[in-house]
Formats: sequence, structure tokens, C-alpha cells
Amino acid sequence: MKYYGLIGFPLSHSFSKKYFAEKFKSENITDAVYDNYPLENIEGLQDLLDENPKLCGLNVTVPHKKNVLRFLDWVEHDARKAGAVNCIRVIKESPVMAAFSGEVGIKDHDFRLEGYNTDLYGFEMSLKPLLKRHHEKALILGDGGAAQAVKCTLENLEIPFTVVTRKPDGDNILFDDLKPHHIKNHKLIINTTPLGTYPNVDEFPPIPYGAITDDHLLYDLIYNPEETVFLRKGREQGAATKNGYEMLLLQAEKSWEIWNSEEKHP
Repeated sequence: MKYYGLIGFPLSHSFSKKYFAEKFKSENITDAVYDNYPLENIEGLQDLLDENPKLCGLNVTVPHKKNVLRFLDWVEHDARKAGAVNCIRVIKESPVMAAFSGEVGIKDHDFRLEGYNTDLYGFEMSLKPLLKRHHEKALILGDGGAAQAVKCTLENLEIPFTVVTRKPDGDNILFDDLKPHHIKNHKLIINTTPLGTYPNVDEFPPIPYGAITDDHLLYDLIYNPEETVFLRKGREQGAATKNGYEMLLLQAEKSWEIWNSEEKHP
């Protein structure tokens, strides 16, 4: 039996456990189990792995996508660039092999942890079919952990972006300073904030919605509810809209692919 799971805290509204249970049932996968492992403090990761030696892979959710990095033996390029990991492949490794790889004394374990960010894949694959030539510049609403995958993906797609935040930070624009011309000049608007997430379904990012046109594409990383106020307001202005559900499905499938890959990294 192969064991997989999700770490983070809290995990009461986890998508992953239900998704993989349904996947295993529908695809008649009988040698795999996926469970939740609530981990309030990332320092408990070592104990979790020691106590569950049959773990082959983990998904990582808030608040650990960034602080898990220091526990990993290898991190995929884009995940390192984004500064966040949401997928870990656990590879069993003998102490002798670990010694040859130079990891003994750095990571006190006899397994190898590889880090990936499948959010990048999920976001890119769900966004690209909707992009049109006039989606030349993007506004990213929010600059938390979820925004990092969006930034990295837009850089890979060579779409320049501006980040909008509540507090001053570098070249970011403040929500309070956002004007209709900012909306007009950025035809792609991506919400990475939690505003509008169930149960707070009446909340929405404070932007000049009246400046949105039918040339705009609004993407919300939120998937519950299916249509947030942010997306509804955009739709009412004629914009194309997309929620984060497909991204969630794609990132989950990418995790499964990584966990079952034979590829080896230096």
C-alpha cells in the first residue's frame, strides 16, 4: 500500500482528501490511500515522516507552502523561483546513498524530499486557453502565498504584471490608489486574495469595476463559491471569467504524476 496526504493547518475544508478518494475509486486504484495530516507547526514534519514511513507523497497547503522549503533536499526550478512548494515527493533512500549525495548531516533522515509547485502548472494550463492578444498586461490582486505561483507563471508567459495590495510594498499599487485607468490598461485581472471565499461570500476586492469591459478576463483563484462577487461584477460588465476549480483539479493530477514518476534529480 502507498500512502499520500496533505499537510497544513487547519484542514477542515480540504479538497484533496475527497478528490483523491474519488479518483482512487473511479480508477480502481486499490493500493493507495490519501489522508489529512494537520500540522500546526512545520517543525513537526520530521516526526510526521518518521511516524509514517510508508508516505510516498505530500501536498502542502497554508500556512506551510513557504516555510517547508528548508526541509527539502531538492526543489524544482519554478518552485524555487516562486518561493513556495505545494507538492513533496518522498523517496526512500538508504543511509549509504544519502552519504554519497552529501545530505547526511544536513537533513537528518534516510529519505529524500523533493519539492514542486503544481499550482503553477494548474494556473497556467487553465489560463492559457482563455488568453487573447489584448491580454498584454495583468493586475494581480493580493501578494500572499497564492500570488507567488501567479507571478512566476505570468513571467514564464512573458505577461508583465502589477501587484495591488492594501499596504505599501515596493512598486505595488495600493487598492486605495487604484483608478479606472489602471483597469483600462490591464485587461487581465487575477484575484489571489481570500476575499469572497465561503462563508464570507459577500466580500470582494475593492477595485473600480465600472471600468471593466468585454475585453477583460477576470480570474479568481477561489473555487467556493463557484462565482464570487468579483467574478459576478466582471461578468455583468461583459468580461470573460474563470474560477479556480480547474486549477485545483490540474494541480492535484500533476501531484499524482510527480509522485508516480521514475525521474531522478541530482
